[in-house]
Amino acid sequence: IGATVLALKKAAAGLEHEIVVVDDASSDRTAEVAAGLGARTIRVEHRHIAATRNAGAKAAKGEMLVWVDADTTLPRGTLREAILAVEGGAVGGGAGVKFDGWVPLYARVMGEALVWLFRVARLTGGCFLFCTREAFQKVGGFSEEVFAAEEALMSRALRKCGRFTVLRTRVVTSGRKLRTFSGGEVFG
Repeated sequence: IGATVLALKKAAAGLEHEIVVVDDASSDRTAEVAAGLGARTIRVEHRHIAATRNAGAKAAKGEMLVWVDADTTLPRGTLREAILAVEGGAVGGGAGVKFDGWVPLYARVMGEALVWLFRVARLTGGCFLFCTREAFQKVGGFSEEVFAAEEALMSRALRKCGRFTVLRTRVVTSGRKLRTFSGGEVFG
C-alpha cells in the first residue's frame, strides 16, 4: 500500500485531490502505513470488493472518482489522461496493465491479448477504474450482487450513461500471483 499511496501522491501532485484508502478487514498495517503517508483511511468489514469500492466512493468528496488496487501504481501520465478524458466528456474508463517485474511467457502473451480485447470491448480490469460521481450515482455504484467481475459490470453500466474509454497509457500492477502460481492454477 505504501508504494501505491506514494505513486498516487506523485501522480496527483499540483492537483486538488484526496486519497482515501479503504481497509477491508486487513490484518496487516495497511491503515497505519497509508495514514502515515497522508491518506485518509476508513475501515470496513465487508470482505467483498464491490462493497469496499462503494464505501470508498461514499467517503470520497470529489466529483471524479478513481479506484486503484493496493498492489497497483498509477503513473502521472495515466492520471492526466483520465482527467483529460473526463474533461472531454467521458463518463469513465480504465487502462491497460503492465506487470511489475518478470512474469511467465503465457502471462505476457495473454496480458497483451487481454489489453487489446478490453480496449476493443471497452471494458476495464479492477486494478484501475475512474468515473464521474454523477455517473457513479446514476448506475448505483458497483454491483454488490456479485463477488467477482464487478469492474466488468461497472464498465458496462457506465457505457450506458455515456462515453467509456480505455486509455492508451497503462497502470503497473503486481505480477506476484503469476509468478507464484502455475498457468493451470491461474486459469483454474
